Amino acid sequence: MDQQHLTQPELTEHHLPELKEFALLHARGQGMAPGKAARILSGISNDRRGDPESWAATWTRAGRAAAVRGRHLEACAHFALARFPYHGDPVRAAAGRLGVESFDTWRRDRDIERLDIPFQDGRVSCWTTGLHPARRRPLLIVMGGIVSVKEQWAPLLPLLGRLGFAAVVTEFPGVGENTLTYRPDSWELLPHLLDQLADRANVADTSLLTLSFSGSLALHAASEDTRIRRILTVGAPVGAFFTDTDWRPRIPRITVDTLCRLTGAADHDALWSALPEHALGADRLRQVRVPVRYVASSRDEIIPAAERGLLAALPDLRVKTFDDVHGSPGHLGAMRRWLFSQLLLSRLTGRRH
Repeated sequence: MDQQHLTQPELTEHHLPELKEFALLHARGQGMAPGKAARILSGISNDRRGDPESWAATWTRAGRAAAVRGRHLEACAHFALARFPYHGDPVRAAAGRLGVESFDTWRRDRDIERLDIPFQDGRVSCWTTGLHPARRRPLLIVMGGIVSVKEQWAPLLPLLGRLGFAAVVTEFPGVGENTLTYRPDSWELLPHLLDQLADRANVADTSLLTLSFSGSLALHAASEDTRIRRILTVGAPVGAFFTDTDWRPRIPRITVDTLCRLTGAADHDALWSALPEHALGADRLRQVRVPVRYVASSRDEIIPAAERGLLAALPDLRVKTFDDVHGSPGHLGAMRRWLFSQLLLSRLTGRRH
């Protein structure tokens, strides 16, 4: 489904405080100084299309200013926030394109290549490193959540290459340049990527670093595809998020509206009717016979605590919990160190076995 024709829930004025709160956390995750992000946010008075003090217009100006100074990665971060939480209006859509262009400029003279792959009802775009038919390295796929464009994570690619991986950074269905619709069989995207990369990477030794909702896709895929050897995830919904009706009133409105956008649901009622089909049960999780390393947040406002009980069905699970909100943005350094240490340890252990 073409993203231009997906349902567009209106971001009304009462969303602005929630929008600012979430964006401040995402700015920190992209390395933006909190003071700078706060200054830009202080100049935003509304989210009305065409208003110079609106959300998308203000962040876009900041991105253009950074690009003029030659700070293309910084510009990319600003454009990612301009299109936040999804590119559902013309200004946000334009900011999304500018973000891709800025990253494309930054990655020149770096070992980062672009890859576009058709699948289901659309196309998936990726940034890659280390893909080579003569030297097929173990594969690592990085996929963000429902509001994270691939350019936010692609600066990790040089590091992943130095660690010996062929690495691919891509997007969740419906996010950024991924034009797919999020649906119960979206997990099939991951095996499809492995099929497409088999001649340039050792896909029989695949690791998945999948954040938030993409972690659910990873778990489903690993239950079916033995080429996936380990999963690292942060705040992934498993079953309770999709089925617990008592939890739904606590979920942020931005999250619900974004899911409507990605699934094509006409309204919230239609979304809640469809989401239970995405849930993973204990029987499915018991089929995931690879190491799963899961970062949980004790004050997660999106993922219910009940997910922890269901995760216990996984045969090889380790959980690291931070006292933080969804995604543990206040503990990024510690979280990344734990994830990468677990990634390298599980690969070393796997080779010994």
